[in-house]
Amino acid sequence: MGHGHDHSHNHASGTNKKVLLISFSIITIYMVIEAFGGFLTNSLALISDAGHMLSDSISLMIALIAFKLAERTASHSKTFGYKRFEIIAAVINGVTLLLISLFIFYEAIDRFANPPEVATTGMLLISFIGLLVNILVAWIMLRSGDTEHNLNMRGAYLHVISDMLGSLGAIIAALLIMFFGWGWADPLASVIVALLILRSGYYVTKDAIHVLMEGTPKNIDVKDIITTIEGTKGIIKIHDLHIWTITSGLNALSCHAVVDSKLTIAEGEIILRDIEHELEHKGITHVTIQLETSEHNHENEVLCQVKNEPMHDHQH
Repeated sequence: MGHGHDHSHNHASGTNKKVLLISFSIITIYMVIEAFGGFLTNSLALISDAGHMLSDSISLMIALIAFKLAERTASHSKTFGYKRFEIIAAVINGVTLLLISLFIFYEAIDRFANPPEVATTGMLLISFIGLLVNILVAWIMLRSGDTEHNLNMRGAYLHVISDMLGSLGAIIAALLIMFFGWGWADPLASVIVALLILRSGYYVTKDAIHVLMEGTPKNIDVKDIITTIEGTKGIIKIHDLHIWTITSGLNALSCHAVVDSKLTIAEGEIILRDIEHELEHKGITHVTIQLETSEHNHENEVLCQVKNEPMHDHQH
């Protein structure tokens, strides 16, 4: 039953990798051009946008490495394989965004006080090409990558989007300096962009940490899952229920289910198949259920209760 899912999971991963590689190449090449242009025109807006693109480039590279590592097979030391690395990459990504936004705030303070002379025509041209490059990459990612369900892809995509806003900010700033001589437009544009980067960094980090903390997946309704399992013919009740995410798109569940002591092994297997089938439709693909009779059941709680007992009681 898991076979079809693995196939689609691998197919999506392959597409995501191709998208990331193309995006990484385009952005890295343009980042070098933009940084060079920033130095030539003395535009700090362009240099910080290039710095933002560098973070893009790094985030795409991390995401690529994560997909590559996630494909490595499970071993005795890592029984889930390296699938979690993708989530760790998303955390690194989110934290990088937060740091970049703080750096831009810091740079902008000085620029408000003393706006530098900027070669605006060059700045306008380079930031306009930058905008087109970002639109192209964002379009490639949206069209072919899984930016909705894959945390890693979403992190990379948000980098590109906030980058696109960076280029837009630089264009507007260049126009304001050209027509009105407003030197402060340059740092103002970067502050607005920094706020947007801060926001996306916060959400990517928060979602990824939720996964690392074994939090219940956002798209899973625990009450509904309990009702589904306990509503299956042959199940009396369940306890010690755990639902968590291994990596994007791969949710797991484990629990103990109390059944009638007269149940045969064959009947037990039919019950398990039924539950697995139901849960797959609800987004849980990795299911482990321990069947036990009411004589063996000492638990009254659905969720696992950790008892704080002194350790020495257990050492016989």
